[in-house]
Amino acid sequence: MRLLLAEDEEELSEALTAVLRRNNYSVDAVYNGQDALDYAEGQEYDGIILDIMMPKKSGLEVLRTLRAHKNQVPVLLLTAKTQVDDRVEGLDSGADDYLGKPFAIKELLARVRAMTRRQSTLTDNVLTLGNVTLNRSTFELSVGEEKVRLANKDFQMMEMLIVNPGQIISTDRFMEKVWGYDSETEIGVVWVYVSNLRKKLAALGADIEIKAVRNQGYSLEKK
Repeated sequence: MRLLLAEDEEELSEALTAVLRRNNYSVDAVYNGQDALDYAEGQEYDGIILDIMMPKKSGLEVLRTLRAHKNQVPVLLLTAKTQVDDRVEGLDSGADDYLGKPFAIKELLARVRAMTRRQSTLTDNVLTLGNVTLNRSTFELSVGEEKVRLANKDFQMMEMLIVNPGQIISTDRFMEKVWGYDSETEIGVVWVYVSNLRKKLAALGADIEIKAVRNQGYSLEKK
């Protein structure tokens, strides 16, 4: 699942990003409200973690703009402001949840799981193509009783492929969605992950395969 983290305290942002990535989330991190709004409106996220007190635009301004534009992505507000009136204002502005600073990492992760579970009710939580199933909750790729739990980027790439069967997804698109706009990762890493997924599909006995289209990208198709 892909999250947008908007937190202007860079050390806290880096720590949260590391924790979330270790828990199989893809994270784009921004440090001011304007960037948060630009990213949220320009890309698709499964959830947004939004600090209220940020430069350029406050978290509440970002949230109100998203809701005014009919963007219903789940939003968890982070803030040091924990008075009842502040919580009410945030929830009335369209937030799904509210977490005051300081907070325990375990609680943050639990709230993110709850937030994204609510979102998953709007989409299929289990994706199927051919004899292959991908579970968005457990990150498991399976064929019948055989299953394997995918790591973060493996899962995100497989999800992109299975949601768009037969469609060519470019290497640049994988880089943008999985590694993020600002990543310094070499583009060749996509081939490495595709190779890894091919091996997992073969080991499971899948009747689908990832095909390469020269100079265009990859697609998931029936054998």
